[in-house]
Amino acid sequence: MTNSLNELRSVVRGEVLLPGDAGFDTARRPWNLAVEQPAAAVVEAADADDIAALVRHARTAGLCIATQPGGHGATGRTDGTVLLRTRRLDTLEIDPAARRARVGAGVRSGRLQAAAAEHGLTGLPGSSPVVTVTGVALGGGLSWFGRAHGWIADGVVALDVVDADGERRHVTADSDPDLFWALRGGGGDYAIVTALHLALHPAPSLYGGRVLWPAEHAPAVLDAYRRITATAPDRLTVWLDLLHFPGADPMVAVDATHLGPEDEARALLAPLDALPRPAADSRRTMPVSEIGSITAEPTDPSPGLTRGELLTALDDTAAKALLAEPIAPLLSLQVRHLGGAFARPSDSPHGPLTEPYSLYTLGVPTDPATARAVAAKQRALVEALPVSGRKPFTYLNLTESAADAFTPAALGRLREIKHRRDPGDIIRSNFPVRG
Repeated sequence: MTNSLNELRSVVRGEVLLPGDAGFDTARRPWNLAVEQPAAAVVEAADADDIAALVRHARTAGLCIATQPGGHGATGRTDGTVLLRTRRLDTLEIDPAARRARVGAGVRSGRLQAAAAEHGLTGLPGSSPVVTVTGVALGGGLSWFGRAHGWIADGVVALDVVDADGERRHVTADSDPDLFWALRGGGGDYAIVTALHLALHPAPSLYGGRVLWPAEHAPAVLDAYRRITATAPDRLTVWLDLLHFPGADPMVAVDATHLGPEDEARALLAPLDALPRPAADSRRTMPVSEIGSITAEPTDPSPGLTRGELLTALDDTAAKALLAEPIAPLLSLQVRHLGGAFARPSDSPHGPLTEPYSLYTLGVPTDPATARAVAAKQRALVEALPVSGRKPFTYLNLTESAADAFTPAALGRLREIKHRRDPGDIIRSNFPVRG
């Protein structure tokens, strides 16, 4: 293997780093600094031709390739692999008349939003502007506007890929229905995506922001949240956050976006205005390019232990369980309202998302004892809540596998596609479908 790795510099035009090289440890680092990510080499591909050459070399040399544009979703299951970074594949083309975008594998969500906003359009952004559009779409993807438009993957109309034979291909539902289906939410196990072709959506007006209160008001805020989400139209998305950051008092927040005018949004969110005076209220009419400011998630790598679930209800019993104890040692607990287009038919590996809410929890493992305490808190919360047992692919954590995201039938089809398209297991995703 050593000779095969040394030959990488003559195979690709991009940067190649091997163990012992200056910068290797930084290059292999994932976004989640709590994950130790080994690698036999790191390749920063120059373009799609570079990736094709890399795959052909891997086939003959017996190497495996793990693709990570920016390191999100890493699990550390990369020992002995060539870690492929695709950040240089950053071409972004907008066709406003067709409401389409061609998005390179290295393009981040915030950049797509800024480009689309110039034409009164939007993609389907998640909470963070720094994740790549491709990385999220390969896992299905939960967007702020998913209640109106479904999974992020539902908006993928074509993909440019390098297959396991090292051939560049343009994949559509007509040209290759199996591969098209698998890559729209089944992870990146089947081919290396170099660009996505996405549908864009009109966004003539967006109102959104965060309202924040001291945690003592959490019962009243949760009650208002339940009332709002019980009748929310698909154009309104509302999330509830319980927050406890180091050195600060615990807080409760409601985050909201509305694809429509401010007066209509304020009427729908009126129960919030009947609550005690908030500590902060950032709601305003905003361009879709600024949607990442609502939750203001970190834009630099940091450590974290996460656990996500899908809730079958947010009834009185569930509400009581959420507020039974302080969330510490967790930093955050987020409940997202789903429904709408999420629950409608979807020809994707996950299929329709019929659970009405999701739960996502985060803690920072500052030391082994804290890590154990975070995991125990997450486990206790889940045991007290009505969860379905399935979860979105992008919610999976280090202890979970693809089997936690898909039905047995969908997983079986994904495995069959993987075996047929990549029998040598050259291409590895963060959560391999082979288990």
